[in-house]
Amino acid sequence: MDLPCAWSEHVYLLLSTLSFLIGIALITFLHSRHRLDVVVRPGTVPSPAPSVSVIVPARNEARNIRACVESLFSQTYPNLEFIVVDDRSTDATPVILHRLARRDPRLRIVHGTDLPPGWVGKPHALWQGYNVSRGEWLCFVDADTVLAPQAVATCLAQSLEHRADLYTILTDQEMVTFWERTLLPLIMTAISVAYPPTRVNDPKRREAIANGQFILIRREVYERVGGHAAIRDSIVEDRDLARRVKDAGYRLLLADGRAVARTRMYTSLPEMWEGWTKNVFLGLKSEPRLLPLGVLGALIAPLSMLALPLWFLAGALWGLGLLPWDVGPAWVGGVVAAQAAGVFLYLLVWRALAARAMRVPARYALTTPLGLLVIAAIILVSAYRVLTGKGVIWKGRLYRAGRG
Repeated sequence: MDLPCAWSEHVYLLLSTLSFLIGIALITFLHSRHRLDVVVRPGTVPSPAPSVSVIVPARNEARNIRACVESLFSQTYPNLEFIVVDDRSTDATPVILHRLARRDPRLRIVHGTDLPPGWVGKPHALWQGYNVSRGEWLCFVDADTVLAPQAVATCLAQSLEHRADLYTILTDQEMVTFWERTLLPLIMTAISVAYPPTRVNDPKRREAIANGQFILIRREVYERVGGHAAIRDSIVEDRDLARRVKDAGYRLLLADGRAVARTRMYTSLPEMWEGWTKNVFLGLKSEPRLLPLGVLGALIAPLSMLALPLWFLAGALWGLGLLPWDVGPAWVGGVVAAQAAGVFLYLLVWRALAARAMRVPARYALTTPLGLLVIAAIILVSAYRVLTGKGVIWKGRLYRAGRG
């Protein structure tokens, strides 16, 4: 039975107003979790200068390895050794490394062995690097990361200043192509919601994460928590190492290191699809509690992008008197349309601010609906692979499980 006109307009206005308030609150919440209370700025070399072993795992990194290693050679820190583990590369990575080794005797190349049973690629490569290292501190750096000359010195100085046992940074993410600029800012926001930096840095909170692109850890702490041998079956080894460190009562610190390091993870949509499907799959596999939340979020995000224009269109047609039934005064329809437009504009403002913070043109806020659709597809495909046990392929290796 149809509601009386006066009642129906109040119900519709109430529902629209509640949706407006919930939308504004949710958008604000999602974009207020990223604050970092420690910012890395180029500084002085700590004195005395403990020895540091920089360990880089490299599997088919011919595109990146030269820039990464050359940035290591340029470090101002005086007490360094460089270890690159060639993890069974099938491209030009070994050739490039041997050419670089002739330029600087501090570079040591470790030719990785086949994976032993129970191990996955990156932890095994890092463990091999650790076994030949001598430093009092271990610095794990991804092959797609380039460091500023003061990076190691500054990060070590801050580690000592804050008495951190594991010190990790968020690097500056290079985004060049359309798809990088469309997807990566949204993914970074999602990570900050799952792992708010202020909670990660709070010793009383359980949240723990590290960025494998740059991790600095005391050797004795690394050994006490079992190193990468203790997480040998983990692809999200950075997060799991951080967990072991924090759970053992040691100090974990996550800092904003965009001034001293930059990374370009993926350069095309196929690369991003493969890489993030792998990341999400392993994250969902190792944290089953996130599986229903991930699927729910993947369904809600695109539906909300569809609901917003329908919400606005219904209000606009109401306000213009073009609805085929009488639902009340036209001004109420105008309010409904304004509320829908307000939520969308509020979202665009936040996305534009997030884009500018990551040095992406603000106009990419307009790609938010498209980005959410692609990310939703990545999450759903990853969830399907978890539930069916199909696993994912990453750099020529099949992974079916992650570590909890």
